Amino acid sequence: MVIILKDGTSREEINKLIEQVRSFGVEAKLTEGVGQTIIGLVGDTTRVNRSKIQANENVDRIMSIQEPFKRANRRFKQDDTIVQVGDAKIGGNVLTMIAGPCSVESEEQIVGVAKEVQKLGATALRGGAFKPRTSPYSFQGLELEGLELLKVAKAETGLPIVTEIMSTDMIDVFEKDVDIIQVGARNMQNFDLLKQLGQFRKPILLKRGLSATIEEWLMSAEYIMSGGNENVILCERGIRTIETYTRNTQDLSAVPVIKRLSHLPIIIDPSHAAGKSWMVDPLSKAAVAVGADGLIIEVHNDPPNALCDGQQSITPGQYAELVEKLKVIASVVGKEIK
Repeated sequence: MVIILKDGTSREEINKLIEQVRSFGVEAKLTEGVGQTIIGLVGDTTRVNRSKIQANENVDRIMSIQEPFKRANRRFKQDDTIVQVGDAKIGGNVLTMIAGPCSVESEEQIVGVAKEVQKLGATALRGGAFKPRTSPYSFQGLELEGLELLKVAKAETGLPIVTEIMSTDMIDVFEKDVDIIQVGARNMQNFDLLKQLGQFRKPILLKRGLSATIEEWLMSAEYIMSGGNENVILCERGIRTIETYTRNTQDLSAVPVIKRLSHLPIIIDPSHAAGKSWMVDPLSKAAVAVGADGLIIEVHNDPPNALCDGQQSITPGQYAELVEKLKVIASVVGKEIK
């Protein structure tokens, strides 16, 4: 439920109304947008006396939110959320470019790639230190050593670090050392992890689960936001369908759907969606055209010899060519690569 206030309502009257709302045993969150002030109600709203609230002279109207996700709902907050990461912003009129290898392999590799993508305007550096792999015999990442190498790359380039967390055991380390904490598809419904991440204020990059509906995905975001952390970035990375030619199926329709349902920024991962490097270019262009707020792309200095997912990685040279194409499309849809 949301209460939409009339223009010009004073701060004193707003505070009085919030106290009245809380007396019904629900949580009230104030959102002040351009030309509109909203009080969002979270909890058992059946206990709220709508007639008493509507009788307040400062209330324009009351709207019910039917969807189970509240804080992530566009009705709860009409203005787009913009997530701040250092000096960079994710959302709004900015096209965020996150790039780097699937996994950190050596200092030379990660620093080299970081310098290349930084020159091309990347917003952040991605790199896996802890790798969730289908096979227990596959490369699992350098773990804490990999995280230290990411920190070296950050020191060399200034790029914020994006890397995936695997369990609650590492939350304190990630909160200290990682700029954007990635929750992978397999952990999208690890609710204990999500609740704990909600206690921090670090941006969370929440990937869509392998077979998750959009509502389930937004409900996972709700777990994080219900703890107080509203710095959530959604990432569509392809879903599992009957198709086997590609690694997953890129659901680009999720972008306009999310834009309608939620105020959270959404980025696209074409690398994991297709699993084929030659498809990164067309899927990236399509993602920007439908309104995505950014891309997370796997870039490797030597894809044929990569320890993880080389078949879906592009080279720094290919990334440079792609960025030039994306600048053109971004300008058409009102975004800018910064």
